[in-house]
Amino acid sequence: KRVIDICGGLAGLLATIIAFIIFAPIIYSQSPGPIFFSQERVGRNGRRFRIYKFRSMYTDMADVDARKLVTKDDPRVTRVGKFIRKSSLDELPQLVNVLKSELSLVGPRPHATMASAAGSLYETVVDGYFARHKVKPGMTGWAQINGWRGETDTAEKIERRVEHDLYYIENWSLTFDLYILARTPFALLNTKGAY
Repeated sequence: KRVIDICGGLAGLLATIIAFIIFAPIIYSQSPGPIFFSQERVGRNGRRFRIYKFRSMYTDMADVDARKLVTKDDPRVTRVGKFIRKSSLDELPQLVNVLKSELSLVGPRPHATMASAAGSLYETVVDGYFARHKVKPGMTGWAQINGWRGETDTAEKIERRVEHDLYYIENWSLTFDLYILARTPFALLNTKGAY
């Protein structure tokens, strides 16, 4: 798994560099400030780390703690931000997290520390939520390719996401990882709920 992460991370860095060359001037022109955004996330065994993204919000509106998740037509998101979020291009810098061994290419997506569903923190909504922290989180996962990405405005959405995460953990194999990686580009074409 680690060998696949390193090889995939190094190969993906080329895409990240190309995306930076294209999007950095656009991001800055629409909202002067840093090109990258970092946010604390919870990783394996509850260890916290900083995840990297291309910044998609106006500089003065960035929500570092993710107390308010992004919604459809969210005024905090820039024009280019809407595009890179829908296409998940904003997440390419997370390949650095993969190379640092904080993330894997495949695993449960790491959530922001204050992320909530229907006004309640994830861990209070779903029984057994912390079981998903037994493995290294990932850039993509079983939940994401099955349509459980994006907004979590209801308890059901986070419950289904965690249900898929736990299924992945209990049934992990290298073949399963490769299958998820192969399905990810096609899953990204479904932008429903991705704001």
